[in-house]
Amino acid sequence: MDSGVIVLMGSGELTGTMVEVHKQMLRPYGKGAKAVFIDTPAGFQLNVDQLTNKAVDYFKQRVGAKIVPVSFKSSDELSSPAIQQSLGDLGRADYILIGPGSPTYALRQWQKSPIPNLITQQIKSGACLVVSSAAALTIGSFTLPVYEIYKAGQDLYWAHGIDILEKFGLKAVVVPHWNNAEGGNHDTRFCFMGASRFKRLERMLPENTCIIGLDEHTALVIDLANEQATVKGIGNVVIRCGGRERIFAKPDVIALTQLFEDQAGAVPQTSSLDQKPDEILTQKTDDQKLWEQLNAYAAQCRELIAEHQAQRATSIILEFEHCIWACRQLLEQTGAQGAVRAILREMIALLGQKLADSPKSRQACLAPMVDALLQLRGRFREQKQWVAADQVRDSLKQAGVIIKDYKEGVRWHLK
Repeated sequence: MDSGVIVLMGSGELTGTMVEVHKQMLRPYGKGAKAVFIDTPAGFQLNVDQLTNKAVDYFKQRVGAKIVPVSFKSSDELSSPAIQQSLGDLGRADYILIGPGSPTYALRQWQKSPIPNLITQQIKSGACLVVSSAAALTIGSFTLPVYEIYKAGQDLYWAHGIDILEKFGLKAVVVPHWNNAEGGNHDTRFCFMGASRFKRLERMLPENTCIIGLDEHTALVIDLANEQATVKGIGNVVIRCGGRERIFAKPDVIALTQLFEDQAGAVPQTSSLDQKPDEILTQKTDDQKLWEQLNAYAAQCRELIAEHQAQRATSIILEFEHCIWACRQLLEQTGAQGAVRAILREMIALLGQKLADSPKSRQACLAPMVDALLQLRGRFREQKQWVAADQVRDSLKQAGVIIKDYKEGVRWHLK
């Protein structure tokens, strides 16, 4: 490969929603893929080694691959033999994963190290870089200092990022947790900034700087070799340029030449920043209209589950939970928490039952049809209609179903 892949995740890099993304990204490198996990963003945390162990176990148990820790907790240890070995592992990596922690802490450590250049060279050589949450914030031209603003109350500002994206012709700022709702009674969208602060932050960026907003449990896969980007996961990717935006969702594929194209066609009133959290969730004010929407969510979820669209059904369940959290005061006032909880439990139970009822294998999926055809073949044989019986056998064989006759009966297996 002349160049590899950059995967931007809004969150969930070590959860079930991103398992298939990791598998898909690793597949081109084969069983011997050299995957590494860089711990720098969480290097200041006392539980950093536990986070690393979680990543190793996740890849072993869920992804079915080995991932090697590249420990670079602090640039103060740059000359140590262990760090030099870690840098060597990074320089040979096919797959590089970096996740949660503090983006500004990671920047301070990396700016004194060869890590940004090593990552860039590996991508140019065909490797895949996966950055999520804090790490995703760092690789654009500017980085949002989340902890400093949201937790410590510092004045609004942007820190300079390591800007790996620009080295591949993509000048942008990356903002994960775009649809975050952890604040409950206050706005924590746009990576915990809320709409009012993020509007001011956006105005502080240089003119023509584009923003890539990533919903949680959502990924934007940037395939540099094929010059296209694909959306994965359960949410949206928002591209904002000049105050206007376009929204993409799975399975949208975007040519890289069009990713940051002129936004003249975008509709201003659809801007995420101009909507209030409660408008996004319900746009309803009274109890009756809230129940109408909750029931609509439940009906849509049941329909999607019946149609075997588990991923979309999961997204609806998450929206339902988000809605009842935002409207919890109204639900408390009307004493409706129990009824709402019952609806949520029903949706989860339906999804679980559908998963339990799903065939465990191709053979289990085909069994009802194959067994019915074998019964038909058996009747043909009893009536000595040998040509018709052989046609059934041959048709099954063409479909990859091999049957064998024994004294005790017929057995079959897949080719």
